[in-house]
Amino acid sequence: MTSHSSSQPLQQDPAQVLCIGSVLWDIIGRCPAEMPHGADRPGRITRLPGGVAMNIAMTLARFGMKPVLLSAVGQDAEGAELIAACGHLGLETGYLYRSEDLPTDRYMAVEGANGLIAAIADAHSLEAAGAKILNPLFDGTLGSEAAPYGGPIALDGNLTLSLLDDIAISPAFAAADLRVAPASPGKAERLRPFLVHGRGTLYVNLEEAGLLCQDRFTDSESAARALLDRGAARVLVTDGSSAATKADKDQVHTLEPPKVRVARITGAGDTFMAAHIAAEARGEAADTALASALAAAASYVSGEPPL
Repeated sequence: MTSHSSSQPLQQDPAQVLCIGSVLWDIIGRCPAEMPHGADRPGRITRLPGGVAMNIAMTLARFGMKPVLLSAVGQDAEGAELIAACGHLGLETGYLYRSEDLPTDRYMAVEGANGLIAAIADAHSLEAAGAKILNPLFDGTLGSEAAPYGGPIALDGNLTLSLLDDIAISPAFAAADLRVAPASPGKAERLRPFLVHGRGTLYVNLEEAGLLCQDRFTDSESAARALLDRGAARVLVTDGSSAATKADKDQVHTLEPPKVRVARITGAGDTFMAAHIAAEARGEAADTALASALAAAASYVSGEPPL
């Protein structure tokens, strides 16, 4: 793990992206057959580094970006193993909050040929750590309220609503290129402060867009336009294998994703978001960047690396 002195702020690199949110272990059970409610089927169970911020960071690294993790990881054996795994993946872990009394978080999901069957996200340690994970953006290490961090920040909705509300109005984030994802439909409404204050780029799926707008939509374009009407500055709305939309006040782009056989679900949205950030960092135009992100997500869903 790399350490940094607070008197020597990290020099901002155009390829650097701060990834703020959940960094944990994903425990995923996958069955190649369809899984009705209550089914007991043979399959594979894997444990991999995961969490929204972690998934985004791993994909950014594969695209040649330099992800910096800001999260909470315990000082338990699982935390030490996770930090080591991050290092092997080329992720900067020197700014993580390492708690002595909070365990490393975990996520558990079951997937079948018919998609995600059920999932439980245990991000209680991240929520308990709260604003402590953001200290490097306030103490001068990466930035401060007087000299805010000016690069891209990928932020996930596993943080508490009150902390996300603070981030939406904080001077320490005023210069950042904020990219925000809700983490899951159950946490979609935590992104409401970014609608109210018109901050950042929101990455949501159709269900999450509906929850944010307290409405139901049949396609990504109508959902994207509704989010803009409710104050969003810029949005990307996905809808599984159906068309996705990128929209801001100046333009709307809608594209169909490539058609692929679905081999996995968990992490697809995070891959889409990371691939889009990387595409824009390469200078791709709006429609090209959307196409690149959809291609990367499709590759991921098919079981291939998103490259």
